[in-house]
This record gives sequence, structure tokens and C-alpha cells, in this order.
Amino acid sequence: MSSIAQRASGSRARVEKRRSRRRFLRPLLSSETRRPEEIIEHYEVEIELADRLRQALDDERPTLYSEVYDELFRSLPHHPQLTRKESDEEREARAEQQLGLLARFLHRSSHLMEIGAGDCSLSLLASEQCRKVTAVDVSTVVTEQDSWPDNVRFKLTDGTQMPVVPGSVDVAYSDQLMEHLHENDARAQLDSIFQSLRSGGCYVCVTPNQVAGPWDVSMYFDETARGLHLREYRAGELVDRFTAAGFSRVEFYAGGRGHYFRVPRLLVKAAERALLALPYGLRSRVALTLPMRGLLGIRAVAWKDR
Repeated sequence: MSSIAQRASGSRARVEKRRSRRRFLRPLLSSETRRPEEIIEHYEVEIELADRLRQALDDERPTLYSEVYDELFRSLPHHPQLTRKESDEEREARAEQQLGLLARFLHRSSHLMEIGAGDCSLSLLASEQCRKVTAVDVSTVVTEQDSWPDNVRFKLTDGTQMPVVPGSVDVAYSDQLMEHLHENDARAQLDSIFQSLRSGGCYVCVTPNQVAGPWDVSMYFDETARGLHLREYRAGELVDRFTAAGFSRVEFYAGGRGHYFRVPRLLVKAAERALLALPYGLRSRVALTLPMRGLLGIRAVAWKDR
């Protein structure tokens, strides 16, 4: 055997030995359909890709996001986003639940920008209620749409800059996106979102709460996010970041399954403090209960005043 082949064989053996020692910190979610070894493989791949993003220079990351996510999906044919077999009815139901939060901010003349549009189910559904929809993403791997309604446009982004005319968007929306950005890029993206909004427009940001996390694949192995959730946030941290970007006020909504109501910011922060006082194992179990998930799953609405 050549020295190169020996090194490769030894490397694979070390990876397999490391994987065999992995211990699950949490029980598998009820929705999890993969085998434990597939989850461990996902974790190993995602940690490597996340480290690549964390260590990259600011001017390297704009092109790196697309490369990383394309590589993630190519490397993991069992990734849930590729194997989840949703019927058209299920996809529409999921989009309708998202629209249950968004609808209060939309009207017939609205221009909606969905950031991190994925399979574009929400963008397509919202196009029936809006004048214009711009679906934005860093990758086309998950997007399978061949044709688009006349009032929908799909545009690629480098992960921070919004590919729209400044001041042209009424409502910007992202769901499970901000946590995937490097901290520096999250600031740059917020600045770009703010510039894309017209006066009186708003940014609806749905993101997992750090206190109840982690919520990427590292949830099974670590107490803090190490995968492609490059940074998870608390409610107060988001308020500070939105304010720094120029937004004038921030509201929070609680609920689920399409039904949401506004809640005082102090209530969300009090729930965070109560959870942080608990040992991690107990905190994790309490955070997964429906009431806490409904309250702590961050749904922030940041307004750009007239």
C-alpha cells in the first residue's frame, strides 16, 4: 500500500473511531427519522463546514456561504431538507402557518422579500396576496421551481447584501436564517435589510432562542451551537442589534401553528432568565415543552419609522 493510501486509510479509521465514541446529550426528536450513525455523520460534516465559515476572512465569506451549503447537501444525501418527502398539501400547510404571522403586516400592494427562501413555498403562496415577492437565497440546490408567477422573482445573494432596489420593500421576512450567519455578516445583513425597506416597513425575523438551544444538529452533542448555527441569540441581544442597524422599535410575538399574538418584551426576557437559572438538562427539557417553545421561539418584528 502506498504512503498516501496508508494515510488516507488511517484518517478514515480515526474518523470512524471518533464517531463511535460520540455520545448523544439529548434523546432524538420524535420527528427524527435518521439512524444515529447518519446523525453523527451530519454532525461531523457540519462542524467542519461551520469552522470553515467561522475562520474565513470577511471578504472570503460572501462566496463561501453558497459553497458551504452546496457541499453540505452534496455530502449528506440523507440530510432532512433533501429527504423530507412533503406532499403539496404539507408544504402549503407549512407556508400557511408562516403566513399566519406575516399576514397582519401585508396588504395587496405590498412588496414582500423572503430571505432564505429555500423551496419558495411561502413566496409562492404569498404571491397570491401581494403585489410583488422577491425570494432570496444563497443556494439553488433546494429550490426546484421551474416556472414562476409573474409577480415572483428568485435572486441569489452572497448572504449579506439584499439584491433589491433600496427603499423598495414593504416587508422583509426570514425564518431560521440569522443564526446561520457569521456575527460580522449578521450585522452587515441587518444593515442591508434596513436599507431595502421603505419608511414604515418592517423586518419579521424568526430565529431560535439561544437559551433553549442549541437548535442545529449539535443539539444532540453540545450545550452550545457548534454547527451551521454560527450564532444563536437571546431576545435582548436582537433588540440591541436591530436598534444599532437603525430600526426604531421591536415587537415580539408568541404562538405557533399559524396563531400568534404580541407579547411584552419583559415577559420573554423573564422566561429566558428563569430558564438560565436551571441546570442544562432540566432547562433543555422545559424548553422543549409546547408553552415554552411558543413563547421563546423568537419572532421579532423590527420597524423602520417613517
